[in-house]
Amino acid sequence: MQLYQTQAQSLVELTEDPFRLEREIQTLFENNLYSFTGLEFIKSEFTIKNNRIDTLAFDPESQAFVIIEYKRERNYSVIDQGVSYLNLMLDYKADFIVEYNESQSKHLKRHDVDWSQSRIIFVSPSFTDFQKQSTNFKDLGIELWEIKRYQGGIVSVNPLQKAKSAPSIKQVQKVDSEDIQKIAKEIQQYDEAYHLVDKSDDIKELYEQFRDAILNLSPDSEINPKKLYIGFKKAKRNFTYIEIQRKFLRLTLNAKMGSIDDPKGLLKDVSMIGHWGVGDYRLDVSDTENLEYILSLIKQTLK
Repeated sequence: MQLYQTQAQSLVELTEDPFRLEREIQTLFENNLYSFTGLEFIKSEFTIKNNRIDTLAFDPESQAFVIIEYKRERNYSVIDQGVSYLNLMLDYKADFIVEYNESQSKHLKRHDVDWSQSRIIFVSPSFTDFQKQSTNFKDLGIELWEIKRYQGGIVSVNPLQKAKSAPSIKQVQKVDSEDIQKIAKEIQQYDEAYHLVDKSDDIKELYEQFRDAILNLSPDSEINPKKLYIGFKKAKRNFTYIEIQRKFLRLTLNAKMGSIDDPKGLLKDVSMIGHWGVGDYRLDVSDTENLEYILSLIKQTLK
């Protein structure tokens, strides 16, 4: 990806300022972890069973731990280290919970964590085609993020997307690797199909109408399916959530109470009650009668 800066009515290509050490990448990423990823920082250099994890983080929406590793060079195997570290997490769950509770002064319990959404992120200035291909499984739990630094203090961070046609590791992995078998068993891919299984054609059509309409509100929005809902994300932040029920859709809007103008009074205040997703507003829909009005409410969360 080429980046340019405007100077006196012309474009000047930015010159890359390469990282000299992996530690530089780690420091920059950890200091801006929430801005880059939306994750909570737990610990740097977390050591467990003679293994040193560069960064331990936690995803508050997925309720899952995330391991982050930094690489400056490209001559390493992301698949081997990724599988090894994911299995380390699944084998020593209690150690991760203890570290979270001690560093965050909270009381997270084993059943509070969704281990099926555990993942590892590799951060590097670039990845080889082989590294990209070897991790292109939708339920492997390994992500590749490219980071580059340019002169003038400009930084680009780009999470590499897996192919929409990426297969399941369960479909193609026939080897005797116990580590991969454990990951295939415990890590689950949540997608639209997962949420729509056994739902009626009417509900499926209703969801598709709302999905397409919500995505059209912003050209850079995308769906972000999780275990309990389908999120709609823009710039690393979910602005709306949909839970697909048997006879209706439950929408949660990511906005604080009092920040949305709702003259029809369709929104319910859920700021004081437990609910999935982030936000104080909720409404249930069973048809498209108020679709345009609801879109006007959702659009207010994008400001």
